[in-house]
Amino acid sequence: MLGVAALALGLVLIVEGLVYALAPQLVEQMLEALRSVPPEARRLLGLLALIAGLALVWLGKTLGA
Repeated sequence: MLGVAALALGLVLIVEGLVYALAPQLVEQMLEALRSVPPEARRLLGLLALIAGLALVWLGKTLGA
């Protein structure tokens, strides 16, 4: 179980690192765009991302990961 958590965290860090390494200007533009979104909408997007992540983890475990 701990190995799977370390693998998942490592994959997240790889993706995050790639975004910052390959397109730092795009990150700045996205942060500017996020400032114009109301906090309630950002909260809803965060909850939807959380649910999608949980669904993907559940699907991965169900398929035998």
